[in-house]
Amino acid sequence: MDEKSLGNHLQEARKARGLTQQQLCQKANLSYSTLAKIERGAIKSPSIFTIQQISAVLGMSLDQLIGSPSGQKNIKSTSKSGIKFVYFDVNGCLVRFFHRAFTKLAEETGVPSDLIENTFWHFNDAVCCGSISMDDFNKEISKKLEIDNIDWREYYMEAIDPIPEMNSLVKWASTVYEVGLLTNIMPGFIDEMRKRKLIPDVEYATIVDSSEVGFIKPDRKIYEIAESKSGCSPDQILLVDDSRTNIMAAEHMGWRVLWFDDFRPEESVKRVRTALEPA
Repeated sequence: MDEKSLGNHLQEARKARGLTQQQLCQKANLSYSTLAKIERGAIKSPSIFTIQQISAVLGMSLDQLIGSPSGQKNIKSTSKSGIKFVYFDVNGCLVRFFHRAFTKLAEETGVPSDLIENTFWHFNDAVCCGSISMDDFNKEISKKLEIDNIDWREYYMEAIDPIPEMNSLVKWASTVYEVGLLTNIMPGFIDEMRKRKLIPDVEYATIVDSSEVGFIKPDRKIYEIAESKSGCSPDQILLVDDSRTNIMAAEHMGWRVLWFDDFRPEESVKRVRTALEPA
């Protein structure tokens, strides 16, 4: 790992732990200028002893902080509570929901926002489980609202906002555990969101996309698929989701669960971080 990558990795891990540079310096007994330079990538080959001090404070192994040798994959950890795999929901968890898309569409078409939203939800499940295509979804919405064909994907992409606190958390979690996405979502949206950098740019061990597997949460089938793909036992899986219904379904499967409140992301991230404290 070069000094620039190390600096970025260290900064993400620090923020995921909820630490300022000053707080990390105090805990690791480092000068502020040294840490700031390492995070900027201004120090070539920083002392291994310094990096060890930082990794100890962050609760990470040295390999997890600096990365494994080229060509090798990091060995993933187990949390104190036994978690090995973390699934994150997307809407309401990694990105703030897209209700303002309804408002924008109402302003552009003159159709009442509540009518647009009611029509949307009438067809949402069908497109999210792959029963109808995005083209059919757009046609049905346009027909019901008596407007010209719309491109819902574009309205959605323009309306959602990434949740910065979750971006840092997922990036850190992916260096310590296997992480994946488990989401009710429309066809092609995940690829487009990754392309536009709207969700954390990490290596996901698996992505369980409802439109591809043909089931939506809280259907038991989608959890069975996700569990199989994780390669872990139920009690080793954590689901972070903003829907209490989805959380309860996962809990019935024997999974660990945490409800995410996107109105209080910092509090939610703190709870997730605590649950994922490495052993």
